[in-house]
Amino acid sequence: MITVKEITSRSDKKKFFEFPVRLYKNNSCFVPTLVSEEMRDFDPTQNAAFDYASCKMFLAYKDGVIAGRIAAILNNAYNYKMNVRQMRFTRFDFIDDYEVSAALFGKVAEWARFLDMKEVVGPLGFSDMDKMGMLIEGFDQMDMYITQYNYPYYISHMERLGLTKKVDWVEYQVHVPDKMDPTLERLALGAMEKYGYSIRKFHKVRDLKPVFREALPVLNDAFSELFGVVRISEKQLMDFAKLLMSICKLEYITVVENKAGEIVGYGLMAPSISRGVRLGKGKLFPLGLYGIMRDIRKSKVLDMYHIGVMPAYQNRGVNAVIIYNSILNAMQTGVEYAETGPELEDNIKVRSQWKLFEHRMHKRRRCYGMTL
Repeated sequence: MITVKEITSRSDKKKFFEFPVRLYKNNSCFVPTLVSEEMRDFDPTQNAAFDYASCKMFLAYKDGVIAGRIAAILNNAYNYKMNVRQMRFTRFDFIDDYEVSAALFGKVAEWARFLDMKEVVGPLGFSDMDKMGMLIEGFDQMDMYITQYNYPYYISHMERLGLTKKVDWVEYQVHVPDKMDPTLERLALGAMEKYGYSIRKFHKVRDLKPVFREALPVLNDAFSELFGVVRISEKQLMDFAKLLMSICKLEYITVVENKAGEIVGYGLMAPSISRGVRLGKGKLFPLGLYGIMRDIRKSKVLDMYHIGVMPAYQNRGVNAVIIYNSILNAMQTGVEYAETGPELEDNIKVRSQWKLFEHRMHKRRRCYGMTL
């Protein structure tokens, strides 16, 4: 027997976030999200996204045992921006039982119809800073901390539910070369000389904090036209900054400024903490923190979080400067390869920036949609 329960209590939310750890306990590619981080992100008193969004969370039980979960998000800011009536779903995980997935998705569709929404889309989170997309290729690749793993059987469930492709994102593994590509070097150094760009220097990680606030307009303007994106607040950005500053190394942070000292672009990378988080099984203690600190010191893999350039400075060499500096530092620190976050498949400008390096597309994710 399948029953679905809307949850609101802290204890039920903890069960909600711990469910994937059990579901994927024997899968070596799954990387859990820290339960403490998820608890914060779905807390209306802590996540500023609740200023423009609302959320319902559901757990499915089969014969009294948790068998699946899903969250529904009403993102009023995006609906207003795009003049659409969409309900988002996220954190959709379930055992391989169609009755379970159908019962969970039915609760999202039910709330959407109650609010007169015309479409259900997902997986999408509160903002572009959240996890998005369902894995449809690359099931044998270890996940990044900023993305969400899922089993291959999810695809057939989506199709059976009547969901179809909305957009796809792709991810790349970019190998760090033994020596700098001369074309990239010429483009980067030429742009710095022509436009007077410089790379801001940092001496301590805490020096980054004011930089995030200064870079907020860059982030919002650079990604404003992408699918699913809404402008984020300073509070949301600083929550992300807190996470990044806890795991970053300064040599992997590139901030480009113009002659006036204004930030015109940035590249945020950090050592991969996937293996460390796996060790902790979604918790910091007793093993998670040890594993993460080990990864920060020893990881030969970089995770690319963001590369953002002010629209007025795009096609003026800023992107080349960011990649050049990032690769140069990666070469000097012995990094073997970097993994990109999800990139929209039709964003040719972004995808083409890896053509100068040995690379491979190793994952694909999909946002599904259904008209109500």
